[in-house]
Amino acid sequence: MRRHNRERYYVINEGDLTFDEQHRPIGVWPSPTAEPRRFRFSRLGKKGPQADNALLQELAKAMTAVSLHEQDSDIPAGFTYLGQFVDHDLTLDRTATALGDDVTVDELVQGRSPALDLDSLYGRGPVQDKHFYSADGIKLRVGTTAAIDFDAGTNINRTGFDLPRVGTGSTKAAERTAQIPDTRNDENLAVAQTHVAFINFHNRVVDRLVARPVPSALLFEQAREEVVKHYQWLLREDYLPRIVHPTIVDDVFAHGRKVFDPGAGGGPATMPIEFSVAAFRLGHSMVRETYSWNRIFEPGGLTPATLLLLFAFSGTSGIRAPPGDLDDPNAGGLRLPTNWIVDWRRLHDFGPSGRPELEGPGINRARRMDTILADPLATLPAGAFGGRDAGLQPDDIQRNLAFRNLVRANMVELATGQQMAEQIGTPALSAEQVLVGSGDGADLTAIPAQLRDQLVANTPLWFYVLREAEINGGRLNGVGGRIVAEVFHRCMESSRYSILREPEWRPWLGKPEGTSFTMMDLLLVAFDGKAENLNPLGDKP
Repeated sequence: MRRHNRERYYVINEGDLTFDEQHRPIGVWPSPTAEPRRFRFSRLGKKGPQADNALLQELAKAMTAVSLHEQDSDIPAGFTYLGQFVDHDLTLDRTATALGDDVTVDELVQGRSPALDLDSLYGRGPVQDKHFYSADGIKLRVGTTAAIDFDAGTNINRTGFDLPRVGTGSTKAAERTAQIPDTRNDENLAVAQTHVAFINFHNRVVDRLVARPVPSALLFEQAREEVVKHYQWLLREDYLPRIVHPTIVDDVFAHGRKVFDPGAGGGPATMPIEFSVAAFRLGHSMVRETYSWNRIFEPGGLTPATLLLLFAFSGTSGIRAPPGDLDDPNAGGLRLPTNWIVDWRRLHDFGPSGRPELEGPGINRARRMDTILADPLATLPAGAFGGRDAGLQPDDIQRNLAFRNLVRANMVELATGQQMAEQIGTPALSAEQVLVGSGDGADLTAIPAQLRDQLVANTPLWFYVLREAEINGGRLNGVGGRIVAEVFHRCMESSRYSILREPEWRPWLGKPEGTSFTMMDLLLVAFDGKAENLNPLGDKP
């Protein structure tokens, strides 16, 4: 689960789903010793038909073609990468880092089960994963940026604004590896800075609990509990209603689930492949080509922060210091240059804080959720999917994110959009809605008629979910909305700490206390409510 190049999915009662030598989907049972450790996927719907490779290529090209119709949403762009952070939290396989005999049965079950419990932040805790923690075993380690001779604001090392780094290894890529439980959170700079914010949030919560005071022996676990519950609250109240039609979210959290584990009252969950392989890949359509990142990397500045630069200045996909070959593990630098620290006021809306000094020069908006992906996603850096050693050419279709998503769905014989609509009991999209959508989504007119007929009859679920959102004005509805809301609900329920199992709990770190906690509040706590920490480079050199 450490990269987006998964070639096998262990699905309960089906074994490992993969491709055979003829690229046909097959199920292979793992060995008796390996099976208990596999991350557990499940299936909500029926198996679907395998789409022709030609259709997948044509559809992927249409979804990543340069388009004049891309539209901004009303969602601040930071939520795109909060979503990626959440995805990695849900799909981290903790047992992959615990292959010895020290794993208990409880750890084995929980470690291969999805839950919204921030194991991508905490790992297995300070006893078993000491290297993620400071010497006190309570706070999480932070990293330090590298001074760069650009101006007075950047010519300084800044602690607490980069991920901690391994610092040793046979290559520069190994040395700059983020020392965090899930290195996928260093695939691009936006999700890496989001992880940094969560590290700082945990550390500030520790500080507040010390002041209460909380005994040191209980401090870490209580801090973790409070962090997880505040995180779940902001997902329920601030994130989900932005991406899923609020009536679906309210229905699921008020009346329970209808499709995924209805009636389950807790305990370990599984991960539906319909969610992981299709519905929650919604964020790919929200990605922008360029961002106003800080006072240096903005329109009118040195250069806007392009998506390629956000990959380049990460440790997993990039080299931290272009120009250079992103596929060369010995190119580039080790730490994040100080001039690439994010100005959070540009990725999230601080207007509700009532503090004018926190309102920046303008907020990047996520792209509307629809069937168009940012053009750079047609040619991913090889490091983004563990392909540095594959020797792929720059124009290889395997670098196309849309194609990779569609092929993965073929591999697991994912149900089609029409099949899932029937199972959920929601009206299926018409042929015209599949092909035309809102009229300003992916243009499918160049796809041969025979392939279009196949697409209408058996629409790949990921494309179907995005077309639903496109028609619904940029929010998930119908099939996609129901799957995403129910999986979030189940994964909160199955967490060790859960706001669903403790309905009386209320957040105490937001404003007003006891009723609200949003991503804005998390960032204010993480950076001590100071404008100079939310925007370390300032507005002027």
